[in-house]
Amino acid sequence: MTGAATLLSDVFGFDAFRPGQEEIVHAVAQGENVLAIMPTGGGKSLCFQLPALMRDGVTVVISPLIALMRDQVRALQEAGVSAGALTSGNTPEETDAVWDALERGELKLLYMAPERLAAGSAMGMLRRIGVSMIAVDEAHCVSQWGHDFRPDYLRIGELRRTLNVPLAAFTATADIETQAEIVQKLFDGEPPTAFLRGFDRPNIHLAFAAKDGPRAQILNFAAARKGQSGIVYCGTRAKTETLAQALREGGHGAIHYHGGMDADDRRIAERRFQQEDGLIVVATVAFGMGIDKPDIRWVAHADLPKSIEAYYQEIGRAGRDGAPAETLTLFGPDDIKLRRSQIDEGLAPPERRSADHGRLNALLGLAEALDCRRNTLLGYFGETETTCGNCDLCDKPAEVFDGTTAVRKALSAMLRTEEWFGAGHLIDILLGNRTDKIAQRGHDSLPTYGVGKEYDKREWQAVFRQMMGHDLIRPDPARHGALRMTDAALPILRDEATISLRRDSIRSAGTNRRPAVKEMVSEEDAPLLSALKAQRRALAEAARVPAYVIFTDRTLIEMAEKRPTNLDAMAGISGVGAKKLERYGETFLQVINGAVNDVHPTRRKLAGRAAGTVYDQLMDAQAQLARGAGGTDKPLSCSASQLAKVAQMRSADAGALERLLGERRAERFGAAFLAVLSAA
Repeated sequence: MTGAATLLSDVFGFDAFRPGQEEIVHAVAQGENVLAIMPTGGGKSLCFQLPALMRDGVTVVISPLIALMRDQVRALQEAGVSAGALTSGNTPEETDAVWDALERGELKLLYMAPERLAAGSAMGMLRRIGVSMIAVDEAHCVSQWGHDFRPDYLRIGELRRTLNVPLAAFTATADIETQAEIVQKLFDGEPPTAFLRGFDRPNIHLAFAAKDGPRAQILNFAAARKGQSGIVYCGTRAKTETLAQALREGGHGAIHYHGGMDADDRRIAERRFQQEDGLIVVATVAFGMGIDKPDIRWVAHADLPKSIEAYYQEIGRAGRDGAPAETLTLFGPDDIKLRRSQIDEGLAPPERRSADHGRLNALLGLAEALDCRRNTLLGYFGETETTCGNCDLCDKPAEVFDGTTAVRKALSAMLRTEEWFGAGHLIDILLGNRTDKIAQRGHDSLPTYGVGKEYDKREWQAVFRQMMGHDLIRPDPARHGALRMTDAALPILRDEATISLRRDSIRSAGTNRRPAVKEMVSEEDAPLLSALKAQRRALAEAARVPAYVIFTDRTLIEMAEKRPTNLDAMAGISGVGAKKLERYGETFLQVINGAVNDVHPTRRKLAGRAAGTVYDQLMDAQAQLARGAGGTDKPLSCSASQLAKVAQMRSADAGALERLLGERRAERFGAAFLAVLSAA
């Protein structure tokens, strides 16, 4: 069984595992049943792809989306791995190629959609091809109460029992409840070896902002990141179309995506986003799972997500290559009302609705956080030791004030109007605005009428929004969205507790700052990075594959910063494996350094390895002895393949060299070659 470290370097081009990967790879390769919960972009795919190469037989990968499977197969093939997918999107030629590879016993990874397991022929086929392991991507899809539930995921447990092979399940978004469902339905309740690898994505900058002209806020955010790939999530289909149009009018490449589009149009949008640099997709949550584009540089939410898990999963689309990425989430009272009503009016049982309110509360707590957002986010997932410095509240700490009196005044206005009104009418009462509605109902005679003049209307709107964010008040769908007090507000009302609010969110309600973009490289390296991207785009278009399949942004950034001068140095760049070095190394060196001396293909294969240096030394020794020690003999040389074999000898003596080179070459070069090998 080839070692994990060797395959990691030679095939995938990485010098070291990411945190937590090595233990998971070892467990999966040893045939253990495994449940791995890793952060989005934490390298889950490698944790089953690499063991598949270490084990005999075929690894079947169950994955939820055709686009995701096709992209992973293309990336593996670019790295020199025999992989294929059986999907409804295959051409007849692609399907034939997969079957041929299976029949020859060459295929190492076979990707399949869960729906294919419903076909009676699938089980017989899988029995016949010698499956040695099952890998399940996005394992949380087995949860019947999850937002990504796929009924055919329930067949995977039966598949594991039938084939009697180990199963490795991977996900990034599984709370305790979902983890229990995965264990029950995929592993028949037998606890697998479990790995929980922290949820932190330190390269992603977290930021929230109260809505204040949200279209302009999104347009400003995108303008500061022009030319970078991004996603804007919207709450409605109509908004995706209008906002995409506004971005195009602002000079961006932008498309929309939602579940109401024709299937062909959705596929075109997915393909464009995967293959085009700098494209923005404005989408509902229908666009997301399975998007494995590693160089998405930013994600914005034009509307509040529905839960903290959804937020985590959606921002996790950004920066999967490990390079810096940014997020912005906009929210307002209407978002909160919508999300509450969706939960209350849903068909879920009461305990599920209560849990969903809890998940929304966790997200609102993050939105209205008074200090570091990363601490708040990771605290929800049970992580207490965190380091940030990469969120808006670490950039500029919030100015906090004691909001207890303001909250009591607002609660008093609600209770004295019997909780039948929304924030607008309550604010008019607090400000003493004698509207027709107030006069008709006699609310100008209430004790709370005019007691809130220390704030203006916009400031009171911020107070009410923060009260909703702290779950002190909720809209009541039975009363057409009128605000009602929750039990959490009682201690404040009774003077048994105080509450802090953010003054900056009140003061800045009318401001609209343009966020500053974080550059990916220094100003000095930016032109080279642009040239490398242009070369990558040309190669990707010629091969009709996504650009990141050639090299990820992170790899190009490292090239621009380190500027390798030869293939050996290029082999040391993270993400440049042996196959990609052979295929693209000289092309990208030409971009970096101009003309590159032609390198023999045999020497190219040794680039970045110790044997490559030894090969060069053997070439020098051979050149000095080409006409013998005295320089008068008939020219003689070894072939490139012979020199490569000598360079890779682990133990060498005169007899071994003679068997490899023949008597004449061993006589002329043997002593010099042995001297090189002994010094290596």
